[in-house]
Amino acid sequence: MPKVKSGAIGRRRGRQEQRRELKSAGGLMFNTGIGQHILKNPLIINSIIDKAALRPTDVVLEVGPGTGNMTVKLLEKAKKVVACELDPRLVAELHKRVQGTCAILMFQREFALRLVAKPGDKLYCRLSINTQLLARVDHLMKVGKNNFRPPPKVESSVVRIEPKNPPPPINFQEWDGLVRITFVRKNKTLSAAFKSSAVQQLLEKNYRIHCSVHNIIIPEDFSIADKIQQILTSTGFSDKRARSMDIDDFIRLLHGFNAEGIHFS
Repeated sequence: MPKVKSGAIGRRRGRQEQRRELKSAGGLMFNTGIGQHILKNPLIINSIIDKAALRPTDVVLEVGPGTGNMTVKLLEKAKKVVACELDPRLVAELHKRVQGTCAILMFQREFALRLVAKPGDKLYCRLSINTQLLARVDHLMKVGKNNFRPPPKVESSVVRIEPKNPPPPINFQEWDGLVRITFVRKNKTLSAAFKSSAVQQLLEKNYRIHCSVHNIIIPEDFSIADKIQQILTSTGFSDKRARSMDIDDFIRLLHGFNAEGIHFS
């Protein structure tokens, strides 16, 4: 029988215990032996941040940010967060999560107001809804032209743009195709907007491709105009105008068209 030293057994047991201390979460193995415990309860995180009474001008030092559960919340409250992390794997995860997520930008006033415009506003346009689909946009302050030297001819505004993470599960090409059509004449009803011959030709072409791929027989008396109108009526958007429709409205409308095999890309 081979002899095994007790020290070797001890080392083996030590390695087994160390492996048992490695906990898996989000695809990462955390080593509890060096204090890698990730705070995951959002209520506790919010409570800690609330009690810290952070101000928008504060710079925060966070030691051991882990995967960034608290970091992303700190960025909403403070001017800047300096995070110190020893594990290069967690540094990479943190970069992916927060890098490029809090842009403060200055634009000409009218452009800035288009970014934040809501349904019904005069400046509400395709830029407004596309930006707000993918990001949260807030108007922070006005900056008069007299604050510049030499002064420009227009006023300015500062906005904060925070990309949504994760982004909405929407095919953006489909979305943008629909929004382009409806905002060409945003004051027209959707029923009128979809009567354009160019629009109907595009949608009929896409519909016939869809039917061919899915072995759907198209009736000889098929009319794309009638099908479009049927979808607009059944979804309740026939008499709506793009200028008054919000993101949820367009999502429902896009789903209504796609469910009937009509696509915009």
